[in-house]
Amino acid sequence: MAKISRRSLLQAVAATTGGVMLSGGLDNMIVQAAGGKPAKLALQPVADLRDGIVRLNLPSDFQYRSFHDTDGPPITLTDGTVLPGRHDGMGAFSAPNGNVWLVRNHEVGALPPAVAFGPGTPYDANSGGGTTTTEVTPDGNVVQAFTSLNGTMSNCSGGVMPWGSWITCEETVNGPDVGPDFTGVSNTALTKRHGFIFEVPVGGQSDRTPITSAGRFAHEAAAFSPDEGIVYLTEDNFAFPSGLYRYIPPTHPMTAGRLLDGGRLQMLKVVGQTEAHLEATQSIGASYPVEWVDIEDPDPTFPFVPGVQAPTTNNDALVFVGDQGRAQGAAGFSRLEGASYTKGEIFFTSTQGGGAAETGNELIAGYGNGAGQVWSYDPRRSRLTCRYQSASTANLELPDNITSRNDRGAILICEDGPVENYIRRLDANGELLDVALNQLRRNAAPFAPRFAEEFAGATFSPSGDTLFVNIQAAQAVTFAIWGPWGRLGI
Repeated sequence: MAKISRRSLLQAVAATTGGVMLSGGLDNMIVQAAGGKPAKLALQPVADLRDGIVRLNLPSDFQYRSFHDTDGPPITLTDGTVLPGRHDGMGAFSAPNGNVWLVRNHEVGALPPAVAFGPGTPYDANSGGGTTTTEVTPDGNVVQAFTSLNGTMSNCSGGVMPWGSWITCEETVNGPDVGPDFTGVSNTALTKRHGFIFEVPVGGQSDRTPITSAGRFAHEAAAFSPDEGIVYLTEDNFAFPSGLYRYIPPTHPMTAGRLLDGGRLQMLKVVGQTEAHLEATQSIGASYPVEWVDIEDPDPTFPFVPGVQAPTTNNDALVFVGDQGRAQGAAGFSRLEGASYTKGEIFFTSTQGGGAAETGNELIAGYGNGAGQVWSYDPRRSRLTCRYQSASTANLELPDNITSRNDRGAILICEDGPVENYIRRLDANGELLDVALNQLRRNAAPFAPRFAEEFAGATFSPSGDTLFVNIQAAQAVTFAIWGPWGRLGI
């Protein structure tokens, strides 16, 4: 997800080398090698039903309403919380009277003032991330909203769990035992280690206890495979190779009614290949048999003296878990972000995958030289397939969060690029279609464009009628979008 100065850094990688599109097993998804541009609908300016301002371009017959817009006066929630910005990953669940519960991440990191928002005892009083929960009507009118988790850090994405919870993920390894991250801010004020996943029950409060056995690394998203009872976890390790992980809990969550700690963490490895470079350009139909290697120490604590900067660097901490897998030959991807379970497979995005293979760590521009890939893993066949590879930023630019509607196979992809950002549909035939275009401007004069800000947290209401999605920025906003989705093949 977005980091300080990322957009300027990504200018160097925006014009990537041409790639290929790939085929795989979901409904025999087959696409052409050269890869065409997205199919064009007549996206048109549509006025926001909240105030008549145009914030999105959409297909005809679509409408939307925005809410929880932090580009203006502070917003106070029902419980007295001043709504934080950086709206990011989000999950939608059934609420009373046909309404929807939204559990929404706030990707607030270590920059001061780092103080936990909202009421309740925070996980770490000196950390500003967490989740808010909102009851909203299908057309975007807020009924109530409150803090449901506070004191966490850099809550990026997560995943909807079918037993009635949102898993929220910390995209950091900060803590009092680790040196400063890319912001340069000291971690000595932190009271807890970060880099974990937390469970937030629908309509209620998280117990603010991390699931430490699921690993301490730069978590991004989570997707649940119901037949296996396994949670798949993506890693967005900006400067280093990222891994695809799976967490096998001690009890099936549908039996336990929650995700229990004390399970086993594993990392994906391509059979017969040592440290496969999956961030690199793939051949047509690239598909790999995979196995999983155990992570022996998923929850490291590094030596430190309270109040004194820790000797373990942030970079060393970021690769500690992944290096255990790579020592056993685990595969490396470029910046794994969104994940979604649909049609029996785990789909996930590789934000900068698809270019020339990396030859070392990329501390400046991010690990990966491409415009993005979409992968899927079929647990029934233990098979990994590259579903799509962007030939250029004109096709698909830096894919991030993804979602699907009613398990129909097509996925919606949020872009996180340095210029215009779209929501795009990828269907079972490997065809892209433009669905929405960010046309935000400042709410107050001067009405400057905000078109480069990323879409995030896309999630459909349980009925499938409304898409909820965020703009992840300091001046964040959430949209409820509805219309004839079936006409778009969604």
